[in-house]
Amino acid sequence: MLDELRRRYERLLEWIVIALMAILFVEVTVGVLFRTFGASLVWYDEVAAILLAWLTFYGSALAAAKRAHIGCPEVIAMLPATGRIAARLVADALVVAFFILLGWTGYRVLEVLGTDTLVSLPSVPVSWVQSVVPISAALIVLAEVLTLPLAIAQARRAEVLSTGEATQ
Repeated sequence: MLDELRRRYERLLEWIVIALMAILFVEVTVGVLFRTFGASLVWYDEVAAILLAWLTFYGSALAAAKRAHIGCPEVIAMLPATGRIAARLVADALVVAFFILLGWTGYRVLEVLGTDTLVSLPSVPVSWVQSVVPISAALIVLAEVLTLPLAIAQARRAEVLSTGEATQ
């Protein structure tokens, strides 16, 4: 059941990343076309930068769900069984603690940005744009929790995947 939930979560994040990539592609293409014909859009640069940031944050959540972030699984695999499991638990606890702190701090920043708006689109609040920080932090924590049993099982077996993914 947890394995199925993890797969569905991964699929959801994949679709979010695909949608953001498609929106970014369309937005930049439209911006370039308008600029080519001499009718530059005042907002397209700012929106493209925001979409790229969102793509980065949601892509990081997807990488966390696939356990594809940079790590040293070979070093962990060389430890004895109890050391491998302990190292995996400590590493994951540190990652979760960091992203809980990042999410909390990101949420607190939203309060500070409450009255700010985008420069080129004054009807769009900056807090809405910056909400990606606490949201993606929560998504990464959820990814870590959902993939932890598989990571522990791999640590128990001293399994090292060449791709860095824990989903195979």
